[in-house]
Amino acid sequence: MADRRYVYPAIFTPEAGAYSVIFPDLEIATSGETLVEAMDMAQDALCLQLYDLEEHKEAIPAASSITDLDCPTGSFASLIECDTMEYRRYYDNKAVKKTLSIPSWLNTMAEREDINFSAVLQKALKAELNLS
Repeated sequence: MADRRYVYPAIFTPEAGAYSVIFPDLEIATSGETLVEAMDMAQDALCLQLYDLEEHKEAIPAASSITDLDCPTGSFASLIECDTMEYRRYYDNKAVKKTLSIPSWLNTMAEREDINFSAVLQKALKAELNLS
C-alpha cells in the first residue's frame, strides 16, 4: 500500500488577533485564533482534504517547494505534515459487518480453539496491506 504521509507548504497570515491559513497547492483555507490553533486547524484541514481525494480515487497534487512560495508581506510559510492512515484510524473506526466463507473443517477447528474470527481477519488484513 502506498505511503499515506504527506507534507505541504501553507501560508500563514496574521489578521486581527488570529491567523488565516491557505495551501497554495490545494483548495484549502482555514484559520485559528492562535498560531498553535492555526497549525492544528491546518493539519486537520489538510488531512481531511487528502483523505477525501484518496477515498474518491482522485489524483493527489504534488506539493510545491516551500522556497518557491511567494508570501505576502507579513505572512510566512510553514510545512504541514499529515498522515491520512492515522486520520482514518482515528475518525473512521466504526465496525462493519463482512460475510465470508471458509471451509467447514477450518471453521470447526477454529471454533474448538475459541478463535476470535474478527481479530484474526483484522490481523491478516493489516499484514497483507503492510499496516502496523
